[in-house]
Order: sequence, then structure tokens, then C-alpha cells
Amino acid sequence: MADAQALLVSANEAAGLVFPALRPGTEIAGAVPAWLSAAHARCLRTLPGQREAADDEDRTVRGPVGDRSYEAHPTVRGDGTVAWWLVDDTDHRLARDALRMERERTAFLTRASNLLLSSLNLDPCMDVTAQMAAEHLADAALVIAPSRGSELPVVTCLRGGAPSLSRVAVDPGEVPGLGEALQGFPPVPSRWIDPAAAPAWLIPEGFGPVGSIVVTPLPGHGVPAGALVLLRAAGGEAFTQAEEVFARLFAARAGAAMSAARLYAEQAALTETLMRELLPPALRQVSGVEYAGGYRPSQDHERIGGDFYDVHPASVEGEASLVVLGDVCGKGLEAAVMTGKIRNTLHALLPMADDHQRILSLLNTSLLNTHNARFATMVLASAARDGNGVRLRLTSAGHPAPLILRSDGRVEEARTQGTLVGALPDITAGTVAMTLAPGESCVLYTDGITEARGGPMGGAMFGEDRLRRALSECAGMPAEAVVERVQMLASQWVGTGRHDDMAVVVISAPRTHHLSAVNGHTRGRFTA
Repeated sequence: MADAQALLVSANEAAGLVFPALRPGTEIAGAVPAWLSAAHARCLRTLPGQREAADDEDRTVRGPVGDRSYEAHPTVRGDGTVAWWLVDDTDHRLARDALRMERERTAFLTRASNLLLSSLNLDPCMDVTAQMAAEHLADAALVIAPSRGSELPVVTCLRGGAPSLSRVAVDPGEVPGLGEALQGFPPVPSRWIDPAAAPAWLIPEGFGPVGSIVVTPLPGHGVPAGALVLLRAAGGEAFTQAEEVFARLFAARAGAAMSAARLYAEQAALTETLMRELLPPALRQVSGVEYAGGYRPSQDHERIGGDFYDVHPASVEGEASLVVLGDVCGKGLEAAVMTGKIRNTLHALLPMADDHQRILSLLNTSLLNTHNARFATMVLASAARDGNGVRLRLTSAGHPAPLILRSDGRVEEARTQGTLVGALPDITAGTVAMTLAPGESCVLYTDGITEARGGPMGGAMFGEDRLRRALSECAGMPAEAVVERVQMLASQWVGTGRHDDMAVVVISAPRTHHLSAVNGHTRGRFTA
């Protein structure tokens, strides 16, 4: 207890143990911490008329005494004496601080996870990891990915700065723990490094003297993700054991995101490589015959499906090129895999390209021997220049018959038909021979075009009659223009509705054999 002059009136035994300098009649300012004597002075400044109305809880103060902390609760008496009750709240404070820190760390880890998982691109993941580590875990951070060739990709970030990427040709073994961390498995612990022994490339430019460095592995899922290097400046606090553990928690999230991004990139590259083999080829003018093709998969977000086409130029000048257009049962990736098998098989059968029956029979046997029980329809066309026209041989195997567009706008059907491929032990197909005069075309198409449903009411099929009328309006047009016209009309008919894969190939005899660009490597410009 202390009076209005801040002189000690009395102190119980417990208070004497906390404040050994307390003596009755002496000023409390020299015997208690400054935060407590200042609080006593504030209580004395309360006007007499307000003392009774004032809430003593509003005057509660907290402060340290040695390595402990206390809450001090005042009771103001009518004569101006203030009784101070002190409660040791060290354990409560530690619990509150731990809870606050855990909340902050949880919020940080949640934010880090959201940022890291928002991209499946490795470079942004490395940037986010370095920047967040520099802002929340250290004064500077480096994220080091496994080597690409002879160089290590390194993202460096100073606190308050932006991450920057560099590639350094160094030996990871020079840095304790770095080589093991970059290998990924088995898991390795964090390693503290002597700052004096750290190589120059590990210290960011402009960072200044280093106080402490720790290397933490970035654990990945099945693939090495890299390493996180944390640096603190000289004169600051060194990394504690608890901070090292928290850094590993952050590193686990960052490593998972980086390994996921790396796996995604590898799978995307693999998919792109395989996709290039499955995509329909770009067609062009070959040996005086004009070719054009168009393809639209059943799903607009896909690039491949069950329809396919190829043009195989003749190996000998003057012989016929082989054109193939087919439709595999089904849609999507599984159908596309089967188209890849069929296309590869047909490519192997090119030495017998003149014998359509033989090709179809061998392909049929190949499909019957596969575990994938899918069948296909297709049409084969052998096309060769014949004077100013084009000589054709057409064979359909369960596929819609090709349509011949004459120069006067008439549309004829090539009378060829046969059984589909991959369903029956024996296959039959009829071959017809036709000739295209200059300006005439042969149109191969899949039933995805004629069976496309849409129109004003949304449920009518596009149909062969509508296709014939559309083609009759394309008389004399180049092959590419015919393809574009058919695709445009079919797409307008379907609108946003569902549809099957749609493919069309046009073989044309140019109006004249005079080309502004020839040799089979350019499309060429035809002059009337």
C-alpha cells in the first residue's frame, strides 16, 4: 500500500519477496519497477469526486519483474491510499504468446499454401517461396532447385525486395547439407552453416555481414524439390530451434507445391509430345494435287478424339498418294489412342498402298488382336495427277461414301461401301475409280458432320442433303476454302450444343497446273 505522496505504507511478506527494496515510509519509485510507480501516479491524479465511480479494473496494468511478469490491480481508498494486488501471470502470458504465435503461424502457413498451390508453374512457386521466407522467416532467402544440366536455378530474395532468378554453375557439395537436400530422398535434417565458410554465391548482393545461415530441404512427392537457404544479418537474433522447426513446416508445403509443379511440367511436356503424334497433320499441295483438312473434337477443350486423317505422299514421282480418313468408335482420349494405333499400323502398310483391300484386311486383323475392343470406319483414297486432272481410287470400309463436287456444282456420290474395320474376322470393301477435272473436288467426311444436331429447334440433324447443298455452292473453290465452308456451316448448325467429332478432307484438282510455288513443300497459289 502507498499513500498520496507515493510513500510506502505497508507491504505483506509476498510483496517483500518480489520487491526486496520496499521499506515503510520510503518512496516506491525506487523500490518498484517504473511501470508500477507510473500507474500509482495515474491513480493519484484521479479527481476525488471520481474515485468512487472509477472502475479499478480499468487501472489494471501489466509489466515485467525480472524474468517474470505481473498483473497489478489497484484499489483506491477514500484517504488517497492505493492498495496494489499483484498476480503472477507469467504462465498465462506465455500461454497467450504461444497461442498468438501459433495463430499467426497457422495463418501464415495457410496463406503460403494458398499462394503456392495457386499455380502449377515451377518458377512462380520458387518466387513465392523465396519472398515469403524472406518476409516471415529470415532477412534473406534462397530457393535452389535441382540442377538443370551443369547449373543450379537459384531464386534470391531480400526482405522487402522482389525475387530474382539466376543460374550458377557451382558444386552443391561445397555447402553442407545442400547436396543431400537437392537429392530429395532420403529426408535429411536442416543444417546450420558457419557464415565464414559460406561460398560467395550463397550471400545475396548487398546483404552485408551474415549472422547465421540454415539450409532446409524442400521435401517433394517422389521427386526432389530443392532446398531453402535462410540468412539472418549479423547483430540480429540467431535462428532458434523452434524457428527451425517452423521453417521445416513451411518448407514441407513449399516442397509439395514445387514438386507438384515439376511433375505437372514433366507430364505436360510428355502429353504435348504424344499429342503432336495424335493431332491431324497440316495438309498441303502434293505432286500437283491439292489437299486440305479440318477437324473439330467433340469437346472444345480437347485437341484430339476419335476422328483422324492422313495424307501419305507417294515414294515415287508419278505414283498415287494415299489419303486416309477414319472414325474410331467412341470419343476422347481412349478413342484418340486407338486412332494413334491405326495411323501407325497404316504407316507400316504403306508399301502396299495401291492395294486397298490388302491394307484393310491386315488392319482388321491387327485390331481384332488388340485388347481394346474398338472398331473403326474409314475411307481410303489413292490420288495421282493425270494430265490436268486427278485420278482417284476410293474404298469405303463402313464409312459414309465420299462426295464428288463437279465444276458445274453437281454433287455425286462415289458408290463404294464395305464392312467396318476391327469387328468381324473377314472384311469386304468395294473400290471405285473416278477422275477429277480441273476445279473439281472429292470430299471425305465423318458422320459427325451429317449427324450434328442443332438448327432453329436445336434437335434436327445437319444431314447429307444439307451437306450436298453446301458443297454445290463451293464449285470451283480451292480445297481449303471448301473445308472452311463446311466447318463453318456445321459449327453454326450445332451452336453451343453437344456434337460428335467432326472431320473433313478435300482432294482437289487445281484449275491449272501452273503454280507460283511448287515442289510439294508449300501450298502454292493457283492462277486461273
